This record gives sequence, structure tokens and C-alpha cells, in this order.
Amino acid sequence: MPPAGSAREDDGAWPDRPAGSWASSPGRRRNMQAIRSRDTKPEFLIRRLVHARGFRYRVCARPLPGLRRTADLVFRPARVAVFIDGCYWHGCPEHYQAPKKNAGYWSEKVVRNVTRDRDTDQKLRAAGWLVLRFWEHESSEECADRIAATVVARRGVEK
Repeated sequence: MPPAGSAREDDGAWPDRPAGSWASSPGRRRNMQAIRSRDTKPEFLIRRLVHARGFRYRVCARPLPGLRRTADLVFRPARVAVFIDGCYWHGCPEHYQAPKKNAGYWSEKVVRNVTRDRDTDQKLRAAGWLVLRFWEHESSEECADRIAATVVARRGVEK
């Protein structure tokens, strides 16, 4: 969706914009395409640590088949869904900084992301799942320890 009040592709307001893109320039488009939605460095570090502790899980999977949202790690038998949220995209109270360009559009995008996150949490809890959310800046070791302890407690057996 284009930002409110933005020019349409065919009116020539952004002549250097790639066809079919709402990006303001080819450079911005490349930048946005490079942002990963999965397999980020914090996510990968936590996954590696949890795996090294002997736990197995699904990566980037839907905890609930009817819910079109994916968790970063899913422990189906224990019904634990883990999300590693990026500080910018999920509005970290500690690190989020509003963008300088097109601030209205991006700030609204982050608000929609946070709203969707809370809705996801509520729907998973209602279905009997435990939701764990971590910020990308949190210690990977501490996150892995909490995940492991939670999964063990939910399984009811020591691992």
C-alpha cells in the first residue's frame, strides 16, 4: 500500500522508482528487500543455542494451522511459540526510533505490527499455547535458557 497522500506510479511524481514498487527510489527498494523476515542473526544465535541444549523445534512455522502468522520457533508437543522481535519493526520501548523520512507511514506500520503481535499472543493463548517474546537486543544465552526451561516445564519431564 502506498503511504497516504503519496503519488501513484503513473503520475510521474517519482520517475526513478522501479515499476510496481512503492519505494521512493531504487536504492531504498534494494535496502528494503535486504531486510530479512526470518533467519536473522539474533534468531539464528538463539536457535543454535537451543538446539545445542538438545531441543528440537520447527522454524518459521504456524503454531495454529488456521492462523496465518508464523512463530520463529515452534515446540508443538509443549505448545510453546517463540518470537524474536526486531527493535525497529516491533516498537521496542528501549530502542525504537521513529524514522526521519515518511515518518507517518512507518510509524503506523510499526503500530500495526505491535497490534498484530498482541492479537497473535491472545489467539495463541486462547488455544492453549504459551507465547515467549524476546527482543533482538536480549542476551541469546539468557533467551535460550528461558526457552529450554519453559519447554521442559511444559513437557513435564527433564531434558
